[in-house]
Amino acid sequence: MNGGDDAATSGPPPSLDWRFSQVFGERTAGEEVQEVDIISAIEFDKSGDHLATGDRGGRVVLFERTDTKDHGGSRRDLEETDYTVRHPEFRYKTEFQSHEPEFDYLKSLEIEEKINKIRWCQPANGALFLLSTNDKTIKYWKVQEKKVKKISEMNIDPSIASGGSSLPSSSNSNSPNRLVANGLPAHGYPSNDFSFPPGGIPSLRLPVVTSQETSLVARCRRVYAHAHDYHINSISNSSDGETFISADDLRVNLWNLEISNQSFNIVDVKPTNMEDLTEVITSAEFHPIHCNMLAYSSSKGSIRLIDMRQSALCDSHTKLFEEPEAPGSRSFFTEIIASISDIKFSKDGRYILSRDYMTLKLWDINMDSGPVASYQVHEHLRPRLCDLYENDSIFDKFECCLSGDGLRVATGSYSNLFRVFGASPGSTEAATLEASKNPMRRQIQTPARPSRTLGSMTRVVRRGSESPGAEANGNAYDFTTKLLHMAWHPTENSIACAAANSLYMYYA
Repeated sequence: MNGGDDAATSGPPPSLDWRFSQVFGERTAGEEVQEVDIISAIEFDKSGDHLATGDRGGRVVLFERTDTKDHGGSRRDLEETDYTVRHPEFRYKTEFQSHEPEFDYLKSLEIEEKINKIRWCQPANGALFLLSTNDKTIKYWKVQEKKVKKISEMNIDPSIASGGSSLPSSSNSNSPNRLVANGLPAHGYPSNDFSFPPGGIPSLRLPVVTSQETSLVARCRRVYAHAHDYHINSISNSSDGETFISADDLRVNLWNLEISNQSFNIVDVKPTNMEDLTEVITSAEFHPIHCNMLAYSSSKGSIRLIDMRQSALCDSHTKLFEEPEAPGSRSFFTEIIASISDIKFSKDGRYILSRDYMTLKLWDINMDSGPVASYQVHEHLRPRLCDLYENDSIFDKFECCLSGDGLRVATGSYSNLFRVFGASPGSTEAATLEASKNPMRRQIQTPARPSRTLGSMTRVVRRGSESPGAEANGNAYDFTTKLLHMAWHPTENSIACAAANSLYMYYA
């Protein structure tokens, strides 16, 4: 996707061979999953050395990579001595309770503790910083190693422990110059009646303090509350390292990390009359490079790119990305399945990846006439939209992700399946994998089927519409097991995905 002329001449990269790496919280056969343990957010940090997950119980769990620490030496030495793909390994680091269930007495509303989003911030002085949010409140956390100091020896004089004392007592002194416990008179001057015994005071001893093992301590630095009337669906850090945005159904707010009692409303789509409401904000993301630009998606399938330099309240967008509706294709489900559940910028900020219920779409921010590529994910479920509507599955919000090099995109599906597509020109890569220890069990390569072109300047590819490992009407799919959350390592071909309470990791 980002290869330019070189990629065009050399052809697309070969398809990846995905392998199982690790699983955390694996379920045994027949084990019932507790609701609070279901993972609701996944995020790698920028270095890829740390991974955070949030769950419906309000907990945040941190993992750290270990295989990079175990291999010493310079990068050149490693390249010369090891040509094989290194097995990425993470280990549990720590966890903490980020949010608790609350009750809004003014609105008689229960506020869930479920973690909606996690975003890593810039680390500093060996400490990790991250933002986590539930429906109403955002919290800024600092996680740092601290050496625990313990008193190993009290060094108490046995005579003192048995009740004896050589210190004068202020309670039984009848002299006019009454002494306090430290041997000084109450008015602060030394007493002529008091003299130190030979050899000093034997009871005056200091305890011995030793440093024990280090422990990780998570501390909430700031709480950003009372700024959203509706449920928060997104938070995103700015590239300036100082600000972030939070978005709910109708508003996007801009915050400074250091100021928790004030935010600026930069997008407001709330109509004067709520009966005129036709669309809501579903996701928002800062541009990875330009701190003045951000994008947000809507329930009508459109993406708006805004520039905060234009005005304080960004009512007008810089660019609007939407695909025109095919004539004669409108139905009761058209707007529901067009709603965008997630958007992500590519690492260089040139492309935006969006996920609606049926498809993944890749947009070039320099071309707003339509997506440059479209990947069919749930086209085989179209005959079952009525059933999906009745059991509310049609409202499931699947996330999407891009590889660090921009050559591949991925998203989840039902039956704990996820799909990986090649995004480079001419690529036919379209793999279906299962979140299990044998990811290739249901993997079927699907050929590319270009449907239309927009000339030599761009390409529009639609592929993956065949139903991999399922019947044509989707009967083989289990709609109770869904893979909603996944993240791609920022620098390597490694994917972390959540299947209920289990965290699966794969590499290629």
